[in-house]
Amino acid sequence: MRNESLNRISDNKSNNKSNNKSEAGHESAGNRIVLNAQQSEAVKTVEGPVLLLAVPGSGKTTVLVLRLGYMILNCGIKPENILTVTYTVAATRDMAQRFAGYFGAELAERLEFRTINGICAKIIAYYSRMIGKKPFELVTDEKSTAGILTQIYQQVEQTWPTEADLRNVRTLITYIKNQMLTEKEIRALGKQKGSPLRAADCDINIAAIYERYNHWLRDQHLMDYDDQMVYALTILRKVPQVLEYFQEQYRYICVDEAQDTSRIQHTIIALLASKHDNLFMVGDEDQSIYGFRAACPEALINFEREHRGAKVLLMEQNYRSGSGIVRAADRFIQRNTLRHAKHMICADGAAEGPEVREIALRNRKTQYSYLLKVADGCEEETAVLYRNNESAIPVVDLLERNNVPYRIRNAEIGFFTHRTVTDISNIIKLAYDPHDTDAFMAVYYKLGLYLNKETAALVCDLSSRIGMPILETALRYADLKPMTLKSVRSIRTHLENMKEDRGDQAVLRIVRFMGYGEYLENAGIRDSKIYILKAIGAQTESPAELLDRIGYLEDIFRGKESDPDCPFILSTIHASKGLEYDTVYLMDVADGLFPEEVPASMKYMQPEERRAFEEERRLFYVGMTRAKKRLFVFTTGAKSVLADELFGREKVRKR
Repeated sequence: MRNESLNRISDNKSNNKSNNKSEAGHESAGNRIVLNAQQSEAVKTVEGPVLLLAVPGSGKTTVLVLRLGYMILNCGIKPENILTVTYTVAATRDMAQRFAGYFGAELAERLEFRTINGICAKIIAYYSRMIGKKPFELVTDEKSTAGILTQIYQQVEQTWPTEADLRNVRTLITYIKNQMLTEKEIRALGKQKGSPLRAADCDINIAAIYERYNHWLRDQHLMDYDDQMVYALTILRKVPQVLEYFQEQYRYICVDEAQDTSRIQHTIIALLASKHDNLFMVGDEDQSIYGFRAACPEALINFEREHRGAKVLLMEQNYRSGSGIVRAADRFIQRNTLRHAKHMICADGAAEGPEVREIALRNRKTQYSYLLKVADGCEEETAVLYRNNESAIPVVDLLERNNVPYRIRNAEIGFFTHRTVTDISNIIKLAYDPHDTDAFMAVYYKLGLYLNKETAALVCDLSSRIGMPILETALRYADLKPMTLKSVRSIRTHLENMKEDRGDQAVLRIVRFMGYGEYLENAGIRDSKIYILKAIGAQTESPAELLDRIGYLEDIFRGKESDPDCPFILSTIHASKGLEYDTVYLMDVADGLFPEEVPASMKYMQPEERRAFEEERRLFYVGMTRAKKRLFVFTTGAKSVLADELFGREKVRKR
């Protein structure tokens, strides 16, 4: 498309099925770009506040790009006065390239495509030049941040953090700054349903860690990426001339993936747009799945209330999926209440397809052998999608053992560094090396030994000096009470006998008979990691082999080089957003897994419960709408509110 091309955009009113549909959802007839009526209205609605709600597969990116061209070429708006905000740097590059493909590189270079951090950096730099002071330096080295957070964590929690602990802390800090939480709200974090602290499955004093971390940043004249937004917002609020400068420069603001932006991001965008109110937000609250990053779908829901005279436009035709998938996904998401009224409908001429198929299995582990058969000889692009990364681990274990090719998207190692996994590993290590004082000090209080920290440390010191096993030293030389003596003897016996167990039997012994399960329950920690360990352990002949296998799989998840052309793909639903596959399998669809929490009453939910559960529904919906031809949902005999809703069985549930 060049300058004259936008005059060739027309409404598709003829249902001409000989036209060729593009992936973007519009049709091309000869040299003419043919849009459906909703797409055309979105392209041509330029002035004032506009919210475009675009269902999956409706061609929103193409429409946004064409609208930019329409604004410049048909409406005479200067490219320099338009700011397009994208969610990621990759999306920024992709949109700029797509615009250049339609309208040429020269025009594309005059437009600004930026992430919210990109525009915040520009605001800070402008203000710094204005006052003649150097801004705080941006911390881009994650190792230095991890180093200081490790020190702070150790000071606050009195224990050494795992990689999973540090990742949880980073996620929580981002959440706090993006949600603009007050001190009181930070202290209350974790108490309410759906909070990221509960989701992170950890119990830490995040308020103290957060305070010390921010003090360190200020003392070092540093800021992190979240601070960029905090400081930019402060400048815009307190320095009117800076706000006015950017309001005049960006008279028109377009925001892509608006459902994924956070409260602070929405606040910054609203300030920048407040003078001219030419704000175009593109998104879909039904696809808002980043609550743990403080995504704020309420900004879309409240758009009309916050912007006088706002127009809400819809793009409801799905050009991606077969009719059965579209109908089932639309019925499913209609159950949510925190949304605009809209429907996803099949595009004209869409392929007829079957309804979503349920694969009812006896238990959870049967999924793995089923997927092994699917992967072996797979020729069509097939994705196995799941809520949490750990769901993929037993599948990967089986695929690796059978030398079946696969590729995995955005593999994370959080499972392997989670405290539960390191605890089980340390207990097994202690069984094979009863002199291992590091392993003992990491787990002694989690095994019901009834030893206080001082006694445990003294026993370890003596054990090292005399070369005697730790528990034997405690029995011989520590002045222990009868109950403690009995417990120490019991744990010693279990550790000795454990070496004869199969891997899964050893895990079961630790949890059920050595007090570790009671520790998890008292600490409020989910036992989902235990199931995965037992699934891996069932394939091993000894606890030592289980440890080796855990290490092997961690190496796989840290750095496996996958064949990019392999058609069998493992991915979280989050990592699959924006992608599409011929066939999709949704796995681990069961209460406690997906969703992680089910409200006590589906009818009478508290507001926070509703927010959290409706995001779980949205996540499931996003997973469903990745499928083009076929969609399969595993059920495993366990209760599943999501499967019951999808397949119309919720009436038989008693809640």
